[in-house]
Amino acid sequence: MVDIDGVISLFADGTGQLGPASGPPAGARFHSIEGIPHFLSAIAAAHLLALAEHFELVWASGWEERANEHLPHLLGLPSEMPFLRFERAVGRSNAHWKLDAIEGYAGGRPLAWVDDALDEDCRAWAARRGAPTLLVQTDPRRGLTATEVELLMGWARELGRP
Repeated sequence: MVDIDGVISLFADGTGQLGPASGPPAGARFHSIEGIPHFLSAIAAAHLLALAEHFELVWASGWEERANEHLPHLLGLPSEMPFLRFERAVGRSNAHWKLDAIEGYAGGRPLAWVDDALDEDCRAWAARRGAPTLLVQTDPRRGLTATEVELLMGWARELGRP
């Protein structure tokens, strides 16, 4: 499960805002998507492409279908990744509003979830799951980096996945 804001779309000042004096985060380029400014990380996109060889990537973001409308042509990502739909109004402050949709999609399969807004509800849910579950928290100023990719790949190896 892959979030977008704070994972691929980076925050220049780490507060969830595009700090005007901060400039773009390293490896990110400015894009206006539906009138909203985003610093999209080509580095994170390259990491996702590498992870796609070992994981089924699924958008777990309030962007829902808009992820496939915008990110493939801007970042060279696969054009039709599965995406989750959410029952309630989405928000950035907590990731727990995603839990029902994530559990519904994953069922009893192993699951890795990459997000910048994981909280205690997410950790408690992961601990209760009957299937292997890895939560990977990103820094919203850097997004998905080699550090998180190594963690994900090590977990995949532990599960016996090449």
